[in-house]
Amino acid sequence: MNINKIGVLGAGTMGAGIAQICAQAGYQVVLIDIEQTMLDKGLKTINKSWAKAVEKGKLAEDDTKKMLALISSGTDISGFADCDIVIEAIVENMDIKKKVFAQLGEICRADAILATNTSALSVTEIAVASQRPSQVVGMHFFNPVPVMKLVEIIPGVETADETVAVVTDLSKKIGKEPVPAKETPGFIVNRLLLPYINEAAHLLQEGVPAEQIDKAMMLGANMPMGPLALADLVGLDVCLMICEYFWREFGDSKYRPALILRNKVRAGHLGRKTGKGIYDYSKGL
Repeated sequence: MNINKIGVLGAGTMGAGIAQICAQAGYQVVLIDIEQTMLDKGLKTINKSWAKAVEKGKLAEDDTKKMLALISSGTDISGFADCDIVIEAIVENMDIKKKVFAQLGEICRADAILATNTSALSVTEIAVASQRPSQVVGMHFFNPVPVMKLVEIIPGVETADETVAVVTDLSKKIGKEPVPAKETPGFIVNRLLLPYINEAAHLLQEGVPAEQIDKAMMLGANMPMGPLALADLVGLDVCLMICEYFWREFGDSKYRPALILRNKVRAGHLGRKTGKGIYDYSKGL
């Protein structure tokens, strides 16, 4: 199957990044979000990224105009009707994803592939809702999408080999390194990363200052960023959701989310995206 037109559902941080790299690779892109404000913000982020690249001499201004022309946008998912593949990058909520995939299964062409950018949830459960499970696959990008090379490719129970082959090839064509992953909660990266972040949150809860935790891991384990600063970058709401999902799926108390994560999310302190999380970014950190 040849991919020419790519749909991206969700114009947040991940969706905008996916749309950007697809356009950079020369694909037609349809970027859709139910909120016009999110679409405007996503397109602004893409333009800002390309403007910086022009300033640094990495892109020609004419190239940015050509790439921007490849992106169409809207608030109605019927715009995906003629796409070869749709990549979903919306909120990490299983009920919402299943509802959306049921709609995509009706709207999209019979041969279209549906991919989910879920960071931890069951691809199989999402796929069944679409009524075309053989054409549904996990395609997990990492933040920031234009920079991070990895894409985890996760087949569900009924995902066809051809579907996996197509998205693996597409990942390479948009400049990513695809790594096959088994369908297990968190796949590979988040299965290892979230318990690490959660344990750091437990330490914070026990009274160890965040700065000390992050500094110790950066100096002692040669990490480029401490676990709590990373949690703020990922989003504390996303971290909490994944930890809760692990706890439900595995039934193991080692995945029990730190209470401080719950309280931060309740307060709306979600990390960098809200200006405050474990750290307060309004102070210019």
